[in-house]
Amino acid sequence: MKFSSRLIVAALLSGYVTMGYSAPATPLSLADAQAQQGVILDTRLSAFYNGWPQQADGVGGHEASALNLAAGWLSQMDNPQLAAWTERHKLSKETLIALYGSEQETDAVQARLAGLGYENIRVLSDALAQQDRLQRLAHFEQLVYPEWIHNLQQGKPVAAKPAGDWKVIEVAWGMPKQYLLGHIPGAGYINTDEIESEPLWNKVSDDKLKALLLKQGIRHDTTVILYGRDVYAAARAANIMLYIGVKDVRLLDGGWQTWEKAGLPVERGLVPKVKPVKEFGAAIPGQPQLVLNMEQARGLLHRKDASLVSVRSWPEFIGETSGYSYIKPKGDIAGARWGHAGSDATHMDDYHNPDGTMRSEADLTALWKDWHITPDQQVSFYCGTGWRASEAFMYARAMGWKNVSVYDGGWYEWSSDPKNPVVTGDRQPGSSWL
Repeated sequence: MKFSSRLIVAALLSGYVTMGYSAPATPLSLADAQAQQGVILDTRLSAFYNGWPQQADGVGGHEASALNLAAGWLSQMDNPQLAAWTERHKLSKETLIALYGSEQETDAVQARLAGLGYENIRVLSDALAQQDRLQRLAHFEQLVYPEWIHNLQQGKPVAAKPAGDWKVIEVAWGMPKQYLLGHIPGAGYINTDEIESEPLWNKVSDDKLKALLLKQGIRHDTTVILYGRDVYAAARAANIMLYIGVKDVRLLDGGWQTWEKAGLPVERGLVPKVKPVKEFGAAIPGQPQLVLNMEQARGLLHRKDASLVSVRSWPEFIGETSGYSYIKPKGDIAGARWGHAGSDATHMDDYHNPDGTMRSEADLTALWKDWHITPDQQVSFYCGTGWRASEAFMYARAMGWKNVSVYDGGWYEWSSDPKNPVVTGDRQPGSSWL
């Protein structure tokens, strides 16, 4: 297998490769790689790793225990970031690394790893050859990717096609300023002020939610595909729509930026007029267990069979900052477990691949397991006001976690009642059981 000369030149010009290239990777079988305790790397897009087939009638997923290091991420990872990734996943320079993906993808990943001194790199000769050994997200279809939306809009065959009517909608706070400059063709728009309100930014009443959905032409059996400039804005709407009773709600994994990077058509202009529907077609709320109030959240504390999970940055969790200009109290809910988030209240770095898509199921499971958050528990996520928590909720749901929800009020509501127990300072996972 030969390196792509264009990839090599691009890597050298970018400054990402600082060492010479090793010889082209030679093939070996999966069985041989496993016998040598090798590390398997899937170099394809995370969508295909997660379970989407690369052809509409195919089967998707990844080889068991394979890590995902997508070639498409490399332009967003400098060498220190790539080195941090290899260290986090325990790749030593002596480890056999077996790659699979397209020739261009495996060449690109090998070139970057060789630049960091990894020389024992091979290519799997029989990758993805046996469908029954592949692993995938339980509900990969709930996290769509740009080309899937585009093909759906073009009337082309797609896997996991919506059963009936479907809509693509952008979600953001405020008036559609960025939407006007560019959006997915035909997409509608929802202002988050229509789904949550002051004083605590809890969800609006069920009657208001129903009125919004009818205005948007959404029934209980409409497939709704949401995206945002910020993934967690769309996730907030997704959680609330599922709560009210929309059966099939999906997120564009990675949000608007993945559409832009895919080079797909962009539309400019006003939000299109939508024909309202007269009836939702089902009782509301359809799934009330997906959104908890304060008393329900309180009932999850200090239990080994349940977790109330703080999806906030570490400085917020230990009380160095509230994270918000409009939230004065600092600290977190006593007895809550830390679910990770990002560097501050506006980021979800801990949950994202370099391109902003969801990190692998194995990575997120490990983050949560460290704080005794497991899929057999009743788990409710919260943050400041619900956005970050909703993104964690949507990922857990895609992973097949059965009993997950969002504590709607979050830290804002909890901290507004001085009788609620609050804790500050550094603490360890076991402290949540006390």
